[in-house]
Amino acid sequence: MPRGRPSKNPASPSSTAPKAFTHKGPRTNLPTGGTAGRAPVPKAPKKKYWYNPHLSPVLRHDPTGKADRILALVEKAGREPLNADEMKLLEEALRNHQPWLEWSGKREAEEKGYFEVDPVALSIHERVSPQAILRAAKREDVQRDLFADPQESWTEAVKFYRHDVEWANRLILGDSLQVMTSLAEREALAGKVQMIYIDPPYGIRYASNFQPDIGNRDVKDKDQDLTRDCEMIRAFRDTWHLGIHSYLDYLHDRLMTANALLAESGSVFVQISDENVSLVRQLLDSSFGSTNYVATINFKKSGSRSGDLIDKTGDLILWYAKNKQQVKYRRIFRQRDDDVISGYDLFELRSGQIVGEDSPHEGECRRFLDDQLLSQGAGSSESPSFAYDGLSSSPGKGYHWKTTETGLARLSKAYRLIRIGSWLKYKRFLEDYPVSPINDIWSDTVVSTFSAVDKKIYAVQTATRVIERCLLMTTDPGDLVLDPTCGSGTTAYVAEQWGRRWISIDTSRVALAIARQRLMTARFENYKVKKPSGGTAENPGTGFTYKTVPHITLKSIAQNRNLDPIFDRHEPLLDAALSACNKALTTIGSDLKKKLEAKLATKQRVEGKRALTDADERRWKLKDKWEHWEVPFDTDEDWPKVLKDAVGAYRKAWRAKMDEVNAC
Repeated sequence: MPRGRPSKNPASPSSTAPKAFTHKGPRTNLPTGGTAGRAPVPKAPKKKYWYNPHLSPVLRHDPTGKADRILALVEKAGREPLNADEMKLLEEALRNHQPWLEWSGKREAEEKGYFEVDPVALSIHERVSPQAILRAAKREDVQRDLFADPQESWTEAVKFYRHDVEWANRLILGDSLQVMTSLAEREALAGKVQMIYIDPPYGIRYASNFQPDIGNRDVKDKDQDLTRDCEMIRAFRDTWHLGIHSYLDYLHDRLMTANALLAESGSVFVQISDENVSLVRQLLDSSFGSTNYVATINFKKSGSRSGDLIDKTGDLILWYAKNKQQVKYRRIFRQRDDDVISGYDLFELRSGQIVGEDSPHEGECRRFLDDQLLSQGAGSSESPSFAYDGLSSSPGKGYHWKTTETGLARLSKAYRLIRIGSWLKYKRFLEDYPVSPINDIWSDTVVSTFSAVDKKIYAVQTATRVIERCLLMTTDPGDLVLDPTCGSGTTAYVAEQWGRRWISIDTSRVALAIARQRLMTARFENYKVKKPSGGTAENPGTGFTYKTVPHITLKSIAQNRNLDPIFDRHEPLLDAALSACNKALTTIGSDLKKKLEAKLATKQRVEGKRALTDADERRWKLKDKWEHWEVPFDTDEDWPKVLKDAVGAYRKAWRAKMDEVNAC
């Protein structure tokens, strides 16, 4: 898992000497494969997870028939007082007797009040260090600490679960319920996990759950696809022997354990298809509370699942918080693409000319849309009229300007206003905010079959972009991420890439072998940390140095007083240039004016009136005197040299002003 050296661009990889992220948080001392039998492992009692007595409002009826008496009791209460037993029955009904989800085995467990899990002791069988692997390949001496081995005496090393050592990310083979309970109870990780990503089987079909061979991900519900791995056979038998009932029991127990592991600011994501999403949503409501539901994310997958009716091209992610009031959320963005820039169909050229999307234009230009300059409702005071381009505009009844009269003047001098018909609008350039926030519809997550970056190596593999967004939204560098459904190790891969601590669990040796190979052969970008140590190991827990983008708004321009000195410096220069243009206009005779107007008429006759542009009108229909908003953008070959030079000087002065304004 080598990393390239950081460069000026935080996201750019390098081919020079490898580095690695080293997390400074502790973890509990665990036995290794060679020491597990040589010293006692502290015993831990079975963990009890209690059922919530306040049943979640989902589908179930009352089999006792007591709820049938509620209406009769309510009617009786209107006539006479209820006795103690009747009051107790009514209170119990109002508190508990709402519909909820029930499956085979749940009622028996609820009568007991809890379910128990044995927090098994975990042991380490292999340590991996990228520096050690690369040094060994170079035939160099490999030190013990390069394998992340704690430098401890034998006496300390065999004190399992009794003291802390340096953190190490882990792939764990075992039943996820027992391992999660062990992490919570034996390693004291309860309340310390920031994000849990669960990608459970979508249903009870064999093909949606297991891949028996590393090199074959084409798994069907056929005899030749059955595994001979005893752990997988046992897992399939124990998990699905009662069909959908076992499926619900499997998920319910793990969601309860996930709740115990999550920090108060933590989040859990459950990836699921539409086959059982309604049932899984009810389980999450029961385990986390319906008030902690955050969102349902729809993401597009590669290919489609054809059916008898409409094709299905996506899956779902259910996002719940441990405590919605305290949940950690980091808004993430993506570059604007063709879907997001619709409406930005106007272009401002270097000369200041405005053209449409279909108009021919060359060279540097800025794309923009005409945005509203008005807000609904009456303002705190009557909005005054505002003069622009020689015309007066007023908001009209029931509207007011989005800024003050001083702000409008700044927008005008910054060339941020445009008149569309009778409406005065605001120019919003694409580079003002070149990114867009990501919402709950992800249509850009389809992975190509031939992708080298996100090659599919497992039967039920999720695109890295999907998990990456969940991780970036809810965690910071150094936070702990848990995946109890490892599969191909995508969660671990993404967490390693973005400097998060991680633990990934699976009951299948095939899955862990694929994940191990994927992680050990990957090359991750080495992002800049805020507090670099200068060595070969950086602590991502200090945070990364992120790329920033501008966010220019109407308000930020209207209230930017730093623009005023620029205006004061350039306006006199533009006034002088305008006077020179008007003086040069006096050299134009009537014959030349008629010749230029004939060019305008010819273009209109040949190409149509719609083909005429503002630039054509200014160039060929010369006035006796120009205002600032009437100076031509370019010149005509028949103009006298003095007029060409004057207009060229004006446009050069205007460009100098705008370059300084845009840089402010």
